[in-house]
Amino acid sequence: MSNIKLFESKQVRSKYDEKEQKWYFSVVDVVGILTESPDPRNYWKVLKHRLIKEGSQSVTKCNQLKMQSADNKFYLTDVADTQVLLRLIQSIPSIKAEPFKLWLAKVGYERLEEIENPEIAAQRTRDLYKQKGYPDDWIEKRMRSIAIRGVLTEEWKNHEVTEQKQYGILTAEIAKATFGLTPAKHKKVKKLKRENVRDNMTDMELIFSMLGEASTTAIVKTKHPKGFKENKVTAKQGGAIAGNARKALEIKTGEKIVTKKNYLPSLKQQRKLK
Repeated sequence: MSNIKLFESKQVRSKYDEKEQKWYFSVVDVVGILTESPDPRNYWKVLKHRLIKEGSQSVTKCNQLKMQSADNKFYLTDVADTQVLLRLIQSIPSIKAEPFKLWLAKVGYERLEEIENPEIAAQRTRDLYKQKGYPDDWIEKRMRSIAIRGVLTEEWKNHEVTEQKQYGILTAEIAKATFGLTPAKHKKVKKLKRENVRDNMTDMELIFSMLGEASTTAIVKTKHPKGFKENKVTAKQGGAIAGNARKALEIKTGEKIVTKKNYLPSLKQQRKLK
């Protein structure tokens, strides 16, 4: 399970290993927060070299996992679990060290709560969007889109889609058929970098995104495609259903569904004008 955690409004890419029952965090993200360095990757590179020379075991215990980068692609990234991360923090002089340690403990405790009661995770996601300034009606659409996405990926898993990279390709096929452009190009239209494109979608963009993925899920459930190639066909078919509906609406209204506006900044700007 991949996720983005926030520490003082700054993103920390993370992944929960269900088998090992532990979180792994992007070391570069943590280094960036603690040092506030303009180049956290280089800071980590220098620190890692120094720790290796000193014979530190912390660096050797860092793993690598594929995590999403600013260009929306997945790259192998140095990660560390909570125990290793606490050791690395001791090597970084920072006034944020103690608050970050407390944050790590909180993240671990919250995951235990979410395992006991999955509804807590959904409520925390709602609260996070609320803190960022999103209105309740948009939050409910976003939560629904997350749920629809979860059902679709589960169906892909049950129909022999096995690699993380394949999920990304199938998602891109749905988006391309729905909006006429891939998620990466959608981000460029909105001039986004590391931000999640769906978190910047307007109501209508979210609705058509949900339609594309829900349609794909329905086709997968009835046609039972097997493997990546067959599921790629159904992804295009599901996205086309949403794409045709989008085009029909655009003809009626004379307005494009895909917009360069980023939802939250636009919302904040509207409030300032009131």
